[in-house]
Amino acid sequence: MADVSLSAQHLVKRYGGVVALADGSLDVTSGEVLALMGANGSGKSTIGKIITGAVVPDGGRVLLDGEEVSFSSPQAARKAGISAVYQELSLVPDMTVAENVWLANEPVALGRVRRKERKERTARLLSLFEDALGPSVGPDSLVSVLSPSDRQIVEILKALSREPRIMILDEATASLGARQVEHLFELVGGWKAQGMALIFISHRMEEIFQIADKATVLRGGKTVGTADLEETSEEELVGLMIEGGGAPRHVEKPTEAAERAVLLETEDLRSSVLDGVSLKLVEGEILGLGGLQGQGQPDLLLALFGAVAHSGTVRLAGENVRFSHPRQAMRKGLAFVPGDRGGEGLLPIRSILENLLLPSWSRYGAFLNVRRARKDSEDVSEDLSLKMGSLEDPVSSLSGGNAQKVVLGKWLMRDPKVLLLDDPTKGVDVGAKGEFYKILSDLQERGVAILLHSSDDEELLGLCDRVLVMRDGVVRRELSGGDLNKSALVSASVGSSDGPPSGGAA
Repeated sequence: MADVSLSAQHLVKRYGGVVALADGSLDVTSGEVLALMGANGSGKSTIGKIITGAVVPDGGRVLLDGEEVSFSSPQAARKAGISAVYQELSLVPDMTVAENVWLANEPVALGRVRRKERKERTARLLSLFEDALGPSVGPDSLVSVLSPSDRQIVEILKALSREPRIMILDEATASLGARQVEHLFELVGGWKAQGMALIFISHRMEEIFQIADKATVLRGGKTVGTADLEETSEEELVGLMIEGGGAPRHVEKPTEAAERAVLLETEDLRSSVLDGVSLKLVEGEILGLGGLQGQGQPDLLLALFGAVAHSGTVRLAGENVRFSHPRQAMRKGLAFVPGDRGGEGLLPIRSILENLLLPSWSRYGAFLNVRRARKDSEDVSEDLSLKMGSLEDPVSSLSGGNAQKVVLGKWLMRDPKVLLLDDPTKGVDVGAKGEFYKILSDLQERGVAILLHSSDDEELLGLCDRVLVMRDGVVRRELSGGDLNKSALVSASVGSSDGPPSGGAA
Protein backbone atom coordinates (compact mmCIF):
# COMPACT_ATOMS: atom_id res chain seq x y z
CA MET A 1 0.00 0.00 0.00
CA ALA A 2 1.45 3.35 -1.06
CA ASP A 3 2.08 5.96 1.62
CA VAL A 4 -0.67 8.51 2.11
CA SER A 5 -1.15 11.77 3.99
CA LEU A 6 -4.36 13.67 4.72
CA SER A 7 -4.57 17.22 6.03
CA ALA A 8 -7.80 19.04 6.85
CA GLN A 9 -7.13 22.74 7.37
CA HIS A 10 -9.42 25.34 8.98
CA LEU A 11 -12.67 23.68 7.87
CA VAL A 12 -15.92 25.60 8.38
CA LYS A 13 -19.50 24.35 8.11
CA ARG A 14 -22.70 26.27 8.87
CA TYR A 15 -26.31 25.13 8.84
CA GLY A 16 -28.27 28.36 8.67
CA GLY A 17 -27.38 30.27 11.82
CA VAL A 18 -25.83 27.23 13.49
CA VAL A 19 -22.06 26.83 13.19
CA ALA A 20 -21.30 23.09 13.27
CA LEU A 21 -17.59 23.60 12.55
CA ALA A 22 -15.81 26.92 13.01
CA ASP A 23 -12.13 25.98 12.53
CA GLY A 24 -11.53 22.25 12.25
CA SER A 25 -8.09 20.86 11.40
CA LEU A 26 -6.34 17.49 11.58
CA ASP A 27 -3.43 15.59 10.04
CA VAL A 28 -2.95 11.84 9.63
CA THR A 29 -0.39 9.80 7.70
CA SER A 30 0.26 6.19 6.68
CA GLY A 31 0.58 3.65 9.47
CA GLU A 32 -0.99 5.98 12.02
CA VAL A 33 -4.22 5.98 14.05
CA LEU A 34 -5.49 9.46 14.90
CA ALA A 35 -8.17 9.70 17.59
CA LEU A 36 -10.64 12.55 17.03
CA MET A 37 -12.09 13.67 20.36
CA GLY A 38 -14.54 16.22 21.71
CA ALA A 39 -17.72 16.62 23.73
CA ASN A 40 -21.22 16.58 22.24
CA GLY A 41 -21.59 19.04 19.38
CA SER A 42 -17.86 19.73 19.09
CA GLY A 43 -17.80 18.95 15.35
CA LYS A 44 -16.16 15.50 15.27
CA SER A 45 -18.64 13.85 12.89
CA THR A 46 -18.91 16.99 10.76
CA ILE A 47 -15.19 17.06 10.00
CA GLY A 48 -15.33 13.34 9.20
CA LYS A 49 -18.24 13.80 6.82
CA ILE A 50 -16.43 16.63 5.02
CA ILE A 51 -13.39 14.41 4.50
CA THR A 52 -15.57 11.61 3.08
CA GLY A 53 -17.54 13.89 0.75
CA ALA A 54 -20.86 13.51 2.59
CA VAL A 55 -20.85 17.22 3.54
CA VAL A 56 -19.55 20.17 1.50
CA PRO A 57 -17.62 22.68 3.67
CA ASP A 58 -18.25 26.43 3.65
CA GLY A 59 -14.56 27.18 4.16
CA GLY A 60 -11.13 25.66 4.57
CA ARG A 61 -9.46 22.98 2.49
CA VAL A 62 -8.54 19.29 2.42
CA LEU A 63 -5.14 18.12 1.14
CA LEU A 64 -4.52 14.55 0.01
CA ASP A 65 -0.85 13.70 -0.52
CA GLY A 66 -0.14 17.45 -0.59
CA GLU A 67 -2.69 18.22 -3.31
CA GLU A 68 -5.89 20.13 -2.56
CA VAL A 69 -9.00 18.01 -3.18
CA SER A 70 -12.74 18.66 -3.13
CA PHE A 71 -15.12 15.71 -2.93
CA SER A 72 -18.66 16.34 -4.16
CA SER A 73 -19.92 12.96 -2.92
CA PRO A 74 -18.86 9.92 -0.86
CA GLN A 75 -18.33 8.06 -4.15
CA ALA A 76 -15.72 10.62 -5.18
CA ALA A 77 -13.94 10.22 -1.84
CA ARG A 78 -13.99 6.43 -2.15
CA LYS A 79 -12.38 6.66 -5.59
CA ALA A 80 -9.57 8.61 -3.93
CA GLY A 81 -9.12 5.82 -1.37
CA ILE A 82 -11.14 7.17 1.58
CA SER A 83 -13.80 4.99 3.24
CA ALA A 84 -15.82 5.47 6.42
CA VAL A 85 -17.70 3.31 8.90
CA TYR A 86 -20.49 4.99 10.86
CA GLN A 87 -22.57 3.92 13.85
CA GLU A 88 -25.65 4.73 11.75
CA LEU A 89 -25.59 1.84 9.33
CA SER A 90 -26.04 2.20 5.57
CA LEU A 91 -27.01 -1.44 4.98
CA VAL A 92 -30.10 -2.57 3.06
CA PRO A 93 -31.98 -5.01 5.35
CA ASP A 94 -33.64 -7.05 2.59
CA MET A 95 -30.37 -7.75 0.78
CA THR A 96 -27.77 -10.40 1.61
CA VAL A 97 -24.44 -9.79 3.30
CA ALA A 98 -22.62 -10.22 -0.02
CA GLU A 99 -24.97 -7.86 -1.84
CA ASN A 100 -24.48 -5.21 0.85
CA VAL A 101 -20.70 -5.55 1.07
CA TRP A 102 -20.27 -5.08 -2.68
CA LEU A 103 -23.18 -2.71 -3.33
CA ALA A 104 -22.21 -0.33 -6.19
CA ASN A 105 -18.81 -2.03 -6.21
CA GLU A 106 -19.68 -5.47 -7.59
CA PRO A 107 -17.18 -7.55 -9.57
CA VAL A 108 -18.54 -7.56 -13.13
CA ALA A 109 -17.73 -9.10 -16.48
CA LEU A 110 -19.47 -8.25 -19.76
CA GLY A 111 -21.95 -6.10 -17.88
CA ARG A 112 -23.04 -8.89 -15.50
CA VAL A 113 -22.31 -9.35 -11.80
CA ARG A 114 -19.94 -12.26 -11.12
CA ARG A 115 -22.00 -13.75 -8.28
CA LYS A 116 -19.66 -16.64 -7.56
CA GLU A 117 -16.66 -14.33 -7.27
CA ARG A 118 -18.67 -11.91 -5.11
CA LYS A 119 -19.61 -14.75 -2.75
CA GLU A 120 -16.04 -16.04 -2.52
CA ARG A 121 -14.62 -12.59 -1.84
CA THR A 122 -17.28 -11.97 0.81
CA ALA A 123 -16.41 -15.25 2.49
CA ARG A 124 -12.76 -14.20 2.65
CA LEU A 125 -13.71 -10.90 4.26
CA LEU A 126 -16.00 -12.63 6.77
CA SER A 127 -13.16 -14.95 7.74
CA LEU A 128 -11.36 -11.91 9.19
CA PHE A 129 -14.03 -11.89 11.92
CA GLU A 130 -14.55 -15.66 11.98
CA ASP A 131 -14.32 -15.98 15.77
CA ALA A 132 -16.35 -12.83 16.45
CA LEU A 133 -19.41 -13.33 14.21
CA GLY A 134 -22.59 -15.27 14.88
CA PRO A 135 -22.35 -18.93 13.76
CA SER A 136 -24.93 -18.58 10.99
CA VAL A 137 -23.53 -15.43 9.35
CA GLY A 138 -22.49 -16.08 5.76
CA PRO A 139 -22.45 -14.37 2.35
CA ASP A 140 -26.06 -15.38 1.67
CA SER A 141 -27.44 -14.31 5.06
CA LEU A 142 -30.08 -11.59 4.97
CA VAL A 143 -28.92 -8.50 6.85
CA SER A 144 -32.40 -8.16 8.41
CA VAL A 145 -31.86 -11.29 10.53
CA LEU A 146 -28.41 -10.32 11.84
CA SER A 147 -27.76 -8.98 15.34
CA PRO A 148 -26.82 -5.28 15.65
CA SER A 149 -23.18 -6.20 16.34
CA ASP A 150 -22.99 -8.51 13.31
CA ARG A 151 -24.49 -5.75 11.14
CA GLN A 152 -21.80 -3.38 12.35
CA ILE A 153 -19.13 -5.86 11.31
CA VAL A 154 -20.73 -6.14 7.86
CA GLU A 155 -20.57 -2.34 7.65
CA ILE A 156 -16.85 -2.48 8.46
CA LEU A 157 -16.28 -5.13 5.80
CA LYS A 158 -18.21 -3.04 3.29
CA ALA A 159 -15.73 -0.18 3.82
CA LEU A 160 -12.79 -2.57 3.78
CA SER A 161 -13.89 -4.14 0.47
CA ARG A 162 -12.92 -0.93 -1.31
CA GLU A 163 -9.30 -1.38 -0.20
CA PRO A 164 -9.03 2.14 1.25
CA ARG A 165 -5.82 3.99 2.00
CA ILE A 166 -7.63 6.07 4.64
CA MET A 167 -10.41 4.75 6.85
CA ILE A 168 -12.60 6.70 9.26
CA LEU A 169 -14.18 4.73 12.11
CA ASP A 170 -16.93 7.00 13.51
CA GLU A 171 -18.22 5.39 16.75
CA ALA A 172 -17.91 2.08 14.89
CA THR A 173 -17.29 0.13 18.11
CA ALA A 174 -20.39 1.41 19.94
CA SER A 175 -22.57 -1.63 19.15
CA LEU A 176 -19.79 -4.25 19.23
CA GLY A 177 -19.17 -6.68 22.06
CA ALA A 178 -15.85 -6.77 23.91
CA ARG A 179 -14.53 -9.75 21.91
CA GLN A 180 -15.51 -8.11 18.61
CA VAL A 181 -13.78 -4.85 19.59
CA GLU A 182 -10.66 -6.79 20.53
CA HIS A 183 -10.74 -8.57 17.16
CA LEU A 184 -11.23 -5.29 15.30
CA PHE A 185 -8.25 -3.73 17.08
CA GLU A 186 -6.09 -6.70 16.09
CA LEU A 187 -7.07 -6.05 12.47
CA VAL A 188 -6.35 -2.33 12.86
CA GLY A 189 -2.84 -3.21 13.95
CA GLY A 190 -2.40 -5.16 10.72
CA TRP A 191 -3.85 -2.37 8.60
CA LYS A 192 -1.43 0.10 10.21
CA ALA A 193 1.48 -2.19 9.37
CA GLN A 194 0.31 -2.24 5.74
CA GLY A 195 0.36 1.58 5.65
CA MET A 196 -3.31 2.45 6.08
CA ALA A 197 -4.11 5.75 7.84
CA LEU A 198 -7.04 5.64 10.28
CA ILE A 199 -9.15 8.30 11.96
CA PHE A 200 -10.83 6.85 15.05
CA ILE A 201 -13.81 8.66 16.62
CA SER A 202 -14.91 7.10 19.92
CA HIS A 203 -16.50 8.09 23.21
CA ARG A 204 -14.52 5.42 25.07
CA MET A 205 -11.34 6.80 26.57
CA GLU A 206 -9.89 3.34 27.22
CA GLU A 207 -10.23 2.46 23.52
CA ILE A 208 -8.48 5.65 22.44
CA PHE A 209 -5.43 4.94 24.59
CA GLN A 210 -5.43 1.32 23.47
CA ILE A 211 -5.46 1.90 19.72
CA ALA A 212 -4.49 5.48 18.80
CA ASP A 213 -1.06 7.05 18.35
CA LYS A 214 -2.17 10.64 18.81
CA ALA A 215 -5.37 12.58 19.51
CA THR A 216 -6.78 15.76 18.00
CA VAL A 217 -9.32 17.50 20.23
CA LEU A 218 -12.24 19.64 19.06
CA ARG A 219 -14.10 22.06 21.32
CA GLY A 220 -17.02 24.21 20.21
CA GLY A 221 -16.34 23.49 16.54
CA LYS A 222 -12.64 24.37 16.74
CA THR A 223 -9.50 22.25 16.90
CA VAL A 224 -7.84 23.17 20.19
CA GLY A 225 -4.87 20.80 20.22
CA THR A 226 -3.19 17.56 19.19
CA ALA A 227 -1.36 15.32 21.64
CA ASP A 228 0.96 12.32 21.44
CA LEU A 229 -0.88 9.72 23.53
CA GLU A 230 2.31 8.13 24.84
CA GLU A 231 3.09 11.43 26.52
CA THR A 232 -0.45 12.47 27.51
CA SER A 233 -2.77 11.55 30.40
CA GLU A 234 -6.55 11.19 30.41
CA GLU A 235 -6.81 14.28 32.60
CA GLU A 236 -4.85 16.37 30.09
CA LEU A 237 -7.15 15.26 27.25
CA VAL A 238 -10.27 16.04 29.26
CA GLY A 239 -8.77 19.44 30.07
CA LEU A 240 -8.43 20.18 26.35
CA MET A 241 -12.08 19.23 25.85
CA ILE A 242 -13.29 21.62 28.52
CA GLU A 243 -13.14 25.39 28.33
CA GLY A 244 -12.20 27.19 31.51
CA GLY A 245 -11.26 24.11 33.52
CA GLY A 246 -14.81 23.06 34.33
CA ALA A 247 -15.31 25.10 37.51
CA PRO A 248 -18.60 24.32 39.31
CA ARG A 249 -21.46 26.41 37.92
CA HIS A 250 -24.54 24.85 39.44
CA VAL A 251 -26.44 26.61 42.23
CA GLU A 252 -28.35 24.21 44.44
CA LYS A 253 -32.08 24.77 44.89
CA PRO A 254 -33.18 25.79 48.40
CA THR A 255 -35.56 22.81 48.73
CA GLU A 256 -33.69 19.56 49.28
CA ALA A 257 -34.74 16.61 47.14
CA ALA A 258 -34.99 14.42 50.24
CA GLU A 259 -37.95 16.52 51.48
CA ARG A 260 -40.01 15.93 48.33
CA ALA A 261 -42.13 12.94 47.40
CA VAL A 262 -40.75 10.44 44.90
CA LEU A 263 -42.95 10.53 41.79
CA LEU A 264 -41.05 8.18 39.49
CA GLU A 265 -38.73 5.33 40.36
CA THR A 266 -37.12 2.56 38.31
CA GLU A 267 -35.17 -0.54 39.31
CA ASP A 268 -33.01 -2.55 36.90
CA LEU A 269 -34.79 -1.27 33.78
CA ARG A 270 -33.62 -3.25 30.74
CA SER A 271 -34.32 -3.25 27.02
CA SER A 272 -32.44 -4.02 23.83
CA VAL A 273 -30.34 -0.92 24.63
CA LEU A 274 -30.69 -0.39 28.40
CA ASP A 275 -28.58 -2.58 30.67
CA GLY A 276 -30.10 -2.10 34.11
CA VAL A 277 -31.08 1.51 34.88
CA SER A 278 -32.24 2.53 38.35
CA LEU A 279 -33.26 6.07 39.24
CA LYS A 280 -35.51 8.20 41.44
CA LEU A 281 -37.23 11.41 40.36
CA VAL A 282 -38.94 13.59 42.96
CA GLU A 283 -41.66 16.21 42.55
CA GLY A 284 -40.45 19.61 41.43
CA GLU A 285 -37.08 18.24 40.30
CA ILE A 286 -35.31 18.50 36.97
CA LEU A 287 -33.20 15.36 36.61
CA GLY A 288 -30.81 15.40 33.67
CA LEU A 289 -29.69 12.53 31.46
CA GLY A 290 -26.18 13.30 30.26
CA GLY A 291 -23.39 11.53 28.42
CA LEU A 292 -22.45 11.34 24.78
CA GLN A 293 -25.21 10.78 22.26
CA GLY A 294 -26.47 7.27 21.58
CA GLN A 295 -25.85 5.90 25.07
CA GLY A 296 -29.47 4.93 25.78
CA GLN A 297 -30.96 8.24 26.95
CA PRO A 298 -33.83 8.36 24.38
CA ASP A 299 -34.48 4.63 24.91
CA LEU A 300 -34.90 5.21 28.64
CA LEU A 301 -37.48 7.94 28.04
CA LEU A 302 -39.36 5.82 25.49
CA ALA A 303 -39.37 2.82 27.82
CA LEU A 304 -40.86 4.93 30.61
CA PHE A 305 -43.50 6.19 28.18
CA GLY A 306 -44.49 2.66 27.16
CA ALA A 307 -43.11 2.98 23.63
CA VAL A 308 -40.23 0.48 23.99
CA ALA A 309 -40.43 -3.08 25.32
CA HIS A 310 -38.58 -3.43 28.61
CA SER A 311 -38.20 -5.39 31.82
CA GLY A 312 -37.59 -4.24 35.36
CA THR A 313 -39.66 -2.27 37.85
CA VAL A 314 -41.29 1.14 37.34
CA ARG A 315 -43.14 2.89 40.17
CA LEU A 316 -45.28 5.99 39.80
CA ALA A 317 -46.05 7.74 43.10
CA GLY A 318 -45.28 4.47 44.88
CA GLU A 319 -47.50 2.32 42.65
CA ASN A 320 -45.99 -0.39 40.46
CA VAL A 321 -46.92 0.25 36.83
CA ARG A 322 -46.18 -1.50 33.55
CA PHE A 323 -46.88 0.48 30.41
CA SER A 324 -46.99 -1.43 27.14
CA HIS A 325 -48.44 1.50 25.19
CA PRO A 326 -48.08 5.29 25.49
CA ARG A 327 -51.84 5.62 26.08
CA GLN A 328 -51.41 3.86 29.42
CA ALA A 329 -48.60 6.21 30.41
CA MET A 330 -50.66 9.24 29.39
CA ARG A 331 -53.58 8.14 31.58
CA LYS A 332 -51.20 8.01 34.54
CA GLY A 333 -49.95 11.57 34.00
CA LEU A 334 -46.80 11.07 31.92
CA ALA A 335 -45.99 13.23 28.90
CA PHE A 336 -43.23 12.85 26.31
CA VAL A 337 -41.72 15.70 24.27
CA PRO A 338 -39.45 14.49 21.42
CA GLY A 339 -36.63 16.52 19.95
CA ASP A 340 -37.70 15.63 16.40
CA ARG A 341 -40.75 17.88 16.37
CA GLY A 342 -41.30 17.50 12.60
CA GLY A 343 -41.07 13.71 12.51
CA GLU A 344 -42.56 12.79 15.88
CA GLY A 345 -44.15 15.78 17.59
CA LEU A 346 -46.37 17.57 15.07
CA LEU A 347 -48.64 17.21 12.05
CA PRO A 348 -47.14 20.02 9.94
CA ILE A 349 -50.06 20.49 7.52
CA ARG A 350 -52.67 20.67 10.30
CA SER A 351 -53.56 23.77 12.28
CA ILE A 352 -51.97 24.90 15.53
CA LEU A 353 -55.28 24.22 17.28
CA GLU A 354 -55.49 20.65 16.00
CA ASN A 355 -51.91 19.96 17.02
CA LEU A 356 -52.48 21.31 20.53
CA LEU A 357 -55.50 19.05 20.92
CA LEU A 358 -53.88 15.87 19.56
CA PRO A 359 -53.47 14.05 22.91
CA SER A 360 -56.63 15.53 24.45
CA TRP A 361 -59.60 15.00 22.12
CA SER A 362 -61.30 12.58 24.53
CA ARG A 363 -61.30 15.20 27.30
CA TYR A 364 -63.80 17.32 25.36
CA GLY A 365 -66.47 14.64 24.93
CA ALA A 366 -67.69 12.40 22.13
CA PHE A 367 -69.21 15.50 20.54
CA LEU A 368 -66.28 17.87 20.72
CA ASN A 369 -66.86 20.88 22.96
CA VAL A 370 -65.18 23.28 20.53
CA ARG A 371 -65.63 26.36 22.72
CA ARG A 372 -63.89 24.81 25.73
CA ALA A 373 -61.19 23.23 23.58
CA ARG A 374 -60.44 26.58 21.94
CA LYS A 375 -60.40 28.39 25.29
CA ASP A 376 -57.95 25.87 26.78
CA SER A 377 -55.75 26.13 23.66
CA GLU A 378 -55.76 29.92 23.86
CA ASP A 379 -54.80 29.78 27.54
CA VAL A 380 -51.87 27.44 26.87
CA SER A 381 -50.74 29.54 23.91
CA GLU A 382 -50.75 32.63 26.13
CA ASP A 383 -48.87 30.84 28.93
CA LEU A 384 -46.23 29.78 26.42
CA SER A 385 -46.01 33.24 24.77
CA LEU A 386 -46.67 31.51 21.45
CA LYS A 387 -45.99 33.89 18.55
CA MET A 388 -48.59 33.11 15.88
CA GLY A 389 -51.24 34.63 13.66
CA SER A 390 -54.18 32.53 14.82
CA LEU A 391 -54.90 29.02 16.06
CA GLU A 392 -56.16 28.16 12.57
CA ASP A 393 -52.77 28.77 10.96
CA PRO A 394 -50.87 25.62 9.96
CA VAL A 395 -48.24 24.70 12.53
CA SER A 396 -45.71 24.67 9.68
CA SER A 397 -46.01 28.48 9.57
CA LEU A 398 -44.31 28.78 12.97
CA SER A 399 -40.61 29.26 13.69
CA GLY A 400 -38.69 26.30 15.11
CA GLY A 401 -38.87 27.62 18.65
CA ASN A 402 -42.59 28.30 18.51
CA ALA A 403 -43.26 24.93 16.88
CA GLN A 404 -41.48 23.27 19.79
CA LYS A 405 -43.69 25.26 22.18
CA VAL A 406 -46.70 23.66 20.49
CA VAL A 407 -45.17 20.20 21.07
CA LEU A 408 -44.82 21.06 24.76
CA GLY A 409 -48.15 22.86 24.94
CA LYS A 410 -50.19 19.90 23.71
CA TRP A 411 -48.94 17.91 26.70
CA LEU A 412 -49.38 20.75 29.20
CA MET A 413 -53.09 20.71 28.36
CA ARG A 414 -53.18 17.32 30.10
CA ASP A 415 -51.60 18.66 33.34
CA PRO A 416 -48.83 16.04 33.48
CA LYS A 417 -47.22 14.86 36.71
CA VAL A 418 -44.03 13.70 35.00
CA LEU A 419 -42.56 15.33 31.89
CA LEU A 420 -40.11 13.33 29.75
CA LEU A 421 -38.02 15.55 27.47
CA ASP A 422 -35.78 14.19 24.71
CA ASP A 423 -33.34 16.93 23.64
CA PRO A 424 -36.22 19.44 23.35
CA THR A 425 -34.17 22.53 22.41
CA LYS A 426 -32.17 20.92 19.60
CA GLY A 427 -32.25 23.26 16.60
CA VAL A 428 -33.99 26.02 18.57
CA ASP A 429 -32.61 29.57 18.55
CA VAL A 430 -31.15 31.17 21.67
CA GLY A 431 -34.13 33.45 22.35
CA ALA A 432 -36.62 30.57 22.17
CA LYS A 433 -34.38 28.48 24.41
CA GLY A 434 -34.56 31.15 27.11
CA GLU A 435 -38.35 31.13 26.94
CA PHE A 436 -38.37 27.34 27.07
CA TYR A 437 -36.19 27.35 30.19
CA LYS A 438 -38.58 29.78 31.89
CA ILE A 439 -41.48 27.41 31.14
CA LEU A 440 -39.59 24.49 32.68
CA SER A 441 -38.81 26.56 35.77
CA ASP A 442 -42.52 27.43 36.17
CA LEU A 443 -43.49 23.77 35.82
CA GLN A 444 -40.88 22.84 38.40
CA GLU A 445 -42.35 25.31 40.86
CA ARG A 446 -45.77 23.70 40.31
CA GLY A 447 -44.32 20.35 41.38
CA VAL A 448 -44.01 18.71 37.96
CA ALA A 449 -41.16 16.20 37.88
CA ILE A 450 -38.99 16.58 34.75
CA LEU A 451 -36.59 14.03 33.26
CA LEU A 452 -34.48 15.88 30.69
CA HIS A 453 -32.13 14.41 28.12
CA SER A 454 -30.02 17.05 26.42
CA SER A 455 -27.04 16.93 24.08
CA ASP A 456 -26.10 20.41 25.35
CA ASP A 457 -23.87 20.03 28.41
CA GLU A 458 -24.32 23.67 29.42
CA GLU A 459 -28.09 23.18 29.38
CA LEU A 460 -27.83 20.23 31.74
CA LEU A 461 -25.51 22.10 34.09
CA GLY A 462 -27.66 25.20 34.16
CA LEU A 463 -31.09 23.59 34.53
CA CYS A 464 -30.76 20.35 36.44
CA ASP A 465 -30.72 19.52 40.15
CA ARG A 466 -28.86 16.30 39.37
CA VAL A 467 -27.45 14.69 36.23
CA LEU A 468 -27.21 10.96 35.57
CA VAL A 469 -24.38 10.29 33.12
CA MET A 470 -25.17 7.34 30.84
CA ARG A 471 -22.72 5.23 28.89
CA ASP A 472 -23.47 1.95 27.08
CA GLY A 473 -27.04 1.84 28.39
CA VAL A 474 -26.04 2.18 32.05
CA VAL A 475 -25.98 5.09 34.52
CA ARG A 476 -22.24 5.40 35.16
CA ARG A 477 -22.25 8.33 37.53
CA GLU A 478 -24.59 10.70 39.35
CA LEU A 479 -23.54 14.35 39.56
CA SER A 480 -25.01 16.79 42.05
CA GLY A 481 -23.97 19.72 44.21
CA GLY A 482 -20.29 20.58 43.83
CA ASP A 483 -19.73 17.65 41.47
CA LEU A 484 -22.19 19.10 38.94
CA ASN A 485 -19.63 20.80 36.68
CA LYS A 486 -18.32 20.55 33.14
CA SER A 487 -15.15 18.70 34.07
CA ALA A 488 -16.97 15.92 35.92
CA LEU A 489 -19.64 15.65 33.20
CA VAL A 490 -17.16 15.28 30.36
CA SER A 491 -14.92 12.93 32.33
CA ALA A 492 -17.83 10.62 33.16
CA SER A 493 -19.12 10.79 29.57
CA VAL A 494 -15.87 9.56 28.02
CA GLY A 495 -15.11 7.09 30.80
CA SER A 496 -12.12 8.88 32.26
CA SER A 497 -11.29 7.31 35.64
CA ASP A 498 -14.91 7.15 36.75
CA GLY A 499 -16.08 4.94 39.52
CA PRO A 500 -18.48 2.01 39.40
CA PRO A 501 -21.93 2.38 37.81
CA SER A 502 -24.32 4.46 39.89
CA GLY A 503 -27.91 3.51 40.63
CA GLY A 504 -29.00 7.10 40.40
CA ALA A 505 -30.72 7.19 43.78
CA ALA A 506 -32.05 10.45 45.08
